[in-house]
Amino acid sequence: MAVDTLTMTVLVLIYLAATLIIGYLGYRQTKSSEDYLVAGRCSHPVVIALSYGATFISTSAIIGFGGQAANLGMGLIWLTVLNIGVGILLAFVIFGKKTREIGHRLSAVTFPDLMCKLYKSPLLQYIAGFIMVVSMPLYTAAILIGGARFIEPTLGIDYATALVLFALITAVYVVFGGLIAVMYTDAFQGTIMLIGMTVLLSLTLVAVGGFTAGSSALSSMATLVPTSLAGQGMTGWTSMPALGSPIWFTVVTTLVLGVGIGVLAQPQLVVRFMTAKDNKSLNRAILVGGPFILMMTGVAFTVGALSNVYFFQTSGTLAVDAAGGNVDAIIPLFMNQAMPDIFVIVFMLTLLSAAMSTLSALYHAMGTALICDLWGRGRECALSMKAHQAGIVIMMGVSTALAFLLPVSIIARATAMFMGLCACAFLPAFTVGLYAQAPSAKAALYSMISGAAAWFVWTAFFHAAEAKTLGLCQAMFGKVTLLGSPWAAVDPIVIALPVSFLAMVLLQWQCGRDQPAGVPA
Repeated sequence: MAVDTLTMTVLVLIYLAATLIIGYLGYRQTKSSEDYLVAGRCSHPVVIALSYGATFISTSAIIGFGGQAANLGMGLIWLTVLNIGVGILLAFVIFGKKTREIGHRLSAVTFPDLMCKLYKSPLLQYIAGFIMVVSMPLYTAAILIGGARFIEPTLGIDYATALVLFALITAVYVVFGGLIAVMYTDAFQGTIMLIGMTVLLSLTLVAVGGFTAGSSALSSMATLVPTSLAGQGMTGWTSMPALGSPIWFTVVTTLVLGVGIGVLAQPQLVVRFMTAKDNKSLNRAILVGGPFILMMTGVAFTVGALSNVYFFQTSGTLAVDAAGGNVDAIIPLFMNQAMPDIFVIVFMLTLLSAAMSTLSALYHAMGTALICDLWGRGRECALSMKAHQAGIVIMMGVSTALAFLLPVSIIARATAMFMGLCACAFLPAFTVGLYAQAPSAKAALYSMISGAAAWFVWTAFFHAAEAKTLGLCQAMFGKVTLLGSPWAAVDPIVIALPVSFLAMVLLQWQCGRDQPAGVPA
């Protein structure tokens, strides 16, 4: 569907100008390395909430997970419940306040730096920084793909050009403005996202005749579930898959648990807590962050599932068939076919806001990890803004190159992979480090390594979704996975997170028992 080129151009230019102006204001307030790395530790509660939410909710939620909801149904709504209960309430109250207090007391400026100072172990800083630098480009590339996939048909430019321009524009204000610019632009972009998703839900309900009529029509389409999906346990788009089936394991362990729990230990989100002035700021931020997450994820999953009703009523096909089998193309196609011209433009700005807010946070986190935590720990030059700017540019280049290599339908899965790895590698050590009186560096070291290793082994040799793409198991053992169904559908987080927690708890207990009274482990 063609849109008004002039209107689109004007709105996009206004949006980009506003983003760059806000980024420039952040740049003007950035006077020191602490400003560049942790936004001066005095961010407003609303800015914290919108930045946290906009960083967490990206094109993966809107495009990737919306497409997965179109393909697998509304069971993903459980992720919304978990995101609010765990990702906002638990994260801010249990983790956020302690992170802010300890981070301020220890003058920590990055997540690996916080881990180093919690455990008094430079090695932990290196390991955490290494995991971030290796894993974050995958997630970043997925975000780039999501934005470029929508820009491509909307603006009528080729995919490669859309991807490169998208990466460069976002990098401009991140490189120069640091975390203050990132959080200011996040708040602006989060506001646009909230407006856009509210309108999207309203127009979708109009397109399918209202929520009651739409959900009723979707329920009646259960007989249309493709044979390939029905054989794996799918029972319809308004019901959960059959308990214990491969699709049930995918929805519950990968999409719901992998993302819902993984949010607790994402380095780029943890840093947001360290920007708060006091604990009252975090309490106030919850009042904004909760409704924001509810709208972002709940709307994406609802619209994705209901898109099946629209496509079936207008063309007699399911959403995934209309998109040529690419689940990442479902939401962009639905927008371009079902929405008024002006909203296609508004939604493009919503999507750009979602992607840019997450991209900016990832660029900043990767760049600072590369420079502050890997290359220059202990060097004065590592705290210079120029060094961090160089690190951001390097990691941006790596992520952009990776985006050209990833396969289609990768957005939601890459997101779940990154968040699952963060949980398995960081969550036990992060939790104990915040609350134990004498946290053991040895326990944290073994927990992080065992969690990351178990996650990789299960990903490469047991979890079919990734093992098939990686090909290591096929090359070494002559088969896609070492175990068949349903184990091949069980997400690595189910295996690796308990391994990581067990290593942390047992070694923490052992070190505490072996240490004389009053001597830290």
